[in-house]
Amino acid sequence: MDKFFKLKERGTDVKTEVIAGFTTFLAMAYILAVNPSYFGALDGVSTAAIFSATAISAAIATLCMAFLANYPVALASGMGLNAFFVYTVCLGMGCSYEVALTAVLVEGIIFILLSLCNFREALVNQIPSNLKFGITAGIGLFITIIALINSGIVVNNDATLVGIGSFSSPQFVLALVGLLMIAVLHHYKVPGSILIGILATWVLGMIAELAGWYAVDPAAGVYSVIPSFSLNAFEAPNMFKFDFGYVAKNLSSFAIIVFTFLFTDIFDTVGTLIGVAEKGNLLNEKGELPQAKGALLADAIGTVAGACLGTSTVTSYVESSAGVSAGGRTGLASIVTAILFILSLVFAPIFLAIPSFATTPAMVFVGLLMFGAVKNIDFESDAADSIGAFMAIAFMPLTYSIANGIMFGMLSWVIVKIFIGKVKDIKPIMWVSTALFAIYFVLKFLGIMA
Repeated sequence: MDKFFKLKERGTDVKTEVIAGFTTFLAMAYILAVNPSYFGALDGVSTAAIFSATAISAAIATLCMAFLANYPVALASGMGLNAFFVYTVCLGMGCSYEVALTAVLVEGIIFILLSLCNFREALVNQIPSNLKFGITAGIGLFITIIALINSGIVVNNDATLVGIGSFSSPQFVLALVGLLMIAVLHHYKVPGSILIGILATWVLGMIAELAGWYAVDPAAGVYSVIPSFSLNAFEAPNMFKFDFGYVAKNLSSFAIIVFTFLFTDIFDTVGTLIGVAEKGNLLNEKGELPQAKGALLADAIGTVAGACLGTSTVTSYVESSAGVSAGGRTGLASIVTAILFILSLVFAPIFLAIPSFATTPAMVFVGLLMFGAVKNIDFESDAADSIGAFMAIAFMPLTYSIANGIMFGMLSWVIVKIFIGKVKDIKPIMWVSTALFAIYFVLKFLGIMA
């Protein structure tokens, strides 16, 4: 074991790696509650099947990371990517669950090819930094508004489009209490602070239900938060639910969906890997990530596995830094995390009973962490860099679409670069991306696409 994982070489031991694996799992286990709650918005999609798919795909991808790259990095269905899947592709664009899964599969296959041929470095280097940071921050705000709507904190207002919900609503109050709990726990660096916040908010919800404050009304979409344990709680994932027929008839819109999945996944993965590796002193003397190909390949394989199992894009989790902080330095920590994801299938009744107002604090806090990328944006650079980043940030939450944010961010960046005489700054990938989005925009304008 020491020889395979290079424990002594990286200054660690089995005990430390096991503790690190547990720590990482606690830090990211909230996805087991959040991901099914996202997919619960889709008609005909079983949250129990999504839970199983989330846990199994996370285990597969994390094991791949352990054996292909030997890094203490865990993977699971990505926050932001799951929101794009459900709220933009399915609910926004009117595509079916099967079409979205097909896009994830195609994206994963492309990602595998890019990882094998080392094209990924060129792709990453040609996207302007301001756009990268703006997109990350925009996704953070998008996740936040979804969470606030789901808990009734943000509601429809015919006069102003949006308004604030009822202060007396238990969902409103408990979601805010949970968020404050997570913030305090995070300040004191408590392992698993997000998961603890979810569970504590859920417990308060059960107390509120027993006390009569939280009134169960299935007709109004308000269900009991008290779990009903069943020996048959496990439900097999939705295997191979693909729809290739849509692709042939709607190639341009499908290409946009795949591109957005791929674009977001690539930069989310690269940023996470570099950040976690830097924290664990795993970068070489040139600041490069050894075994980067293996790490990216693990991410890509996880995405393909997730699509086959019926869930959204699987990606590396920045919460892995919690395990690194606990001393994790090798893939042995990832193996421990993967085993815990498999064992979590036994606790499906618990995770599936967690209400949306209890996952709201987690989503908002993750949104906060992602929005932190805004501090890296250089607003003093030229107009193209500034407007591109801002458009990406603003359009995602305000148009309720990650794709719109990326599209208008890129289009505005390229157009302004042309008019201020900096055409040479536009790299080939930006020309290709802009052409793709321009075609999509024109087709939408002409009413050819819904």
